Amino acid sequence: MENISGIVEQLQARFGESTFKPQTTKDEILTLWMPLEKIKEVLSYLKKEAAFPLLFDLTAIDERTRKRDNGHTPYAFTIIYHLLSFERNAFIRLKVGLKEDFPTVPSISSLWANANWYEREVYDMFGIRFEGHPHLSRILMPRTWVGHPLRKEHPARATEMGPFQLYDDKIDLEQSALQFKPEEWGLARQSQDTDFMFLNIGPQHPGTHGVLRIILQLDGEDIVDAIPDIGFHHRGAEKMGERQSWHTYIPYTDRVDYLGGVMNNLAYLLAVEKLAGIQVPDRVKVIRVMLCELFRIASHLVWYGTFAQDVGQLSPVFYMFSDREKVFEIVEAICGGRMHPNWFRIGGVAQDLPIGWEKLIQNFLDYFPKRLKEYDSLVLKNTLFKARTVGIGIFTKEEAIEWGVTGPNLRACGYDWDFRKKQPYSGYDMFDFEIPTAVNGDCYDRALVRVAEMRQSLRIIEQCLKNMPEGSYKADHPLTTPPLKKNTLQDIETLITHFLGVSWGPVIPPGEAMSCIEATKGANGYYLTSDGNTSPYRVRIRTPSFPHMQMLPYITRGYTVADLLSILGAMDYVLADIDR
Repeated sequence: MENISGIVEQLQARFGESTFKPQTTKDEILTLWMPLEKIKEVLSYLKKEAAFPLLFDLTAIDERTRKRDNGHTPYAFTIIYHLLSFERNAFIRLKVGLKEDFPTVPSISSLWANANWYEREVYDMFGIRFEGHPHLSRILMPRTWVGHPLRKEHPARATEMGPFQLYDDKIDLEQSALQFKPEEWGLARQSQDTDFMFLNIGPQHPGTHGVLRIILQLDGEDIVDAIPDIGFHHRGAEKMGERQSWHTYIPYTDRVDYLGGVMNNLAYLLAVEKLAGIQVPDRVKVIRVMLCELFRIASHLVWYGTFAQDVGQLSPVFYMFSDREKVFEIVEAICGGRMHPNWFRIGGVAQDLPIGWEKLIQNFLDYFPKRLKEYDSLVLKNTLFKARTVGIGIFTKEEAIEWGVTGPNLRACGYDWDFRKKQPYSGYDMFDFEIPTAVNGDCYDRALVRVAEMRQSLRIIEQCLKNMPEGSYKADHPLTTPPLKKNTLQDIETLITHFLGVSWGPVIPPGEAMSCIEATKGANGYYLTSDGNTSPYRVRIRTPSFPHMQMLPYITRGYTVADLLSILGAMDYVLADIDR
């Protein structure tokens, strides 16, 4: 909080003392309520004069069913803005209360480029309209969907709805909704010199790495504009959080960035542990870091091989997937699972490290650096790879921040921002490693950064191997799930607590907290709200891939269709990470 001292005074001096009402939160992020009519003015001041250039997230909460004695506000909905200051190394959270059932809020899409999709998502999920938005339409749900899924009255399960029936007129309606009409997006069908062509890339296309549709406006081979169509993978990950217990929601997080494995668990659990006031032992921190860095390497190997394939190389993807199997052999030996091990727990991990884990890690540390050198020659030094990536898809540090870009894509612009260093979590401050950066911000530099990151991950894993602390693999806290079995043999109260903790799941105290980690693709944050129940009142997942994909039209204009595939490959996104 010391990095942000004085901000409240500045804001009160500028906008009046009664304008802002502070709120205490479990994550200790400065949280201020402000009036609806001051939204644009206050946010503009924070961005331009108070050094908060990044709109980290924009979301909403339906307050209408919240328990009166556990954080209930006199509003129907709350809009929440999370801003990040690199200069101050701090977040600020601004809240606006809305009393109507279908309220209207001023759009800030003219203030931040990346607000466009965030506002469309809030409209899609909650029915809150944004006045002045250039194209307020559904983004994750089909255009024909009835209702707004994150409103509390919307059903959470298929069993709460009638059986699905596909009548002929509904088929016609759905087919009509899928037709792309350029005029709806402000795109012209022709210019003075030429007729533009509109081309679908996807939804099934090897270059889109999943079910993604991109409609291109083309002048010959040159891209005039692009419209990404997302949501094909949307399965209500945030809605599911409202009906799962705090404990049983952990495996759902595995499926968000499904290449990041336990890293998704960590982002979620750090927020839960802040809410519950749980401090984990050092052994837990180091075990978690080791597994996360193994998954960083596994994820980067998938990106590396498929990126090389996107630009015309066939062999690397087979070699790199074989090396990824070696990572998974370690993960499986420790966790019992591979891609989705669901191994982290509230307050710890599922069980202690198995006998012989040191040898598995050491063998990989001996093996993998030589392979990375081979890949340098095979891919990074390849003239065709360079021809397809150098000088393609360039953006600057300032443009990256404007669009909400984080992770390797931001560091490729020369900015060494990494949450593991700047806001260390899970004991990352105990490790010695560097933050790789590049200069040009093009597709090639994004590749250089990720390859260098794998080498730094090896450094971190080696330190985990050599300095693994002794101690418990679980915090000694009543809300840790499942609680330690040995304590249940002492008295009936502990046995009852154990039984309820396993069957119901823990009751997390009322409050709210946000965590943010340096995931494989950038900044991944969970913003959790508890009303003192066995399940979250609201789960918000801020993923890195969502703003990255939003930037695609901006960085592809003027390039060719072939360049688009290079730009997509270098971006390193996961569709489930976009759609949730």
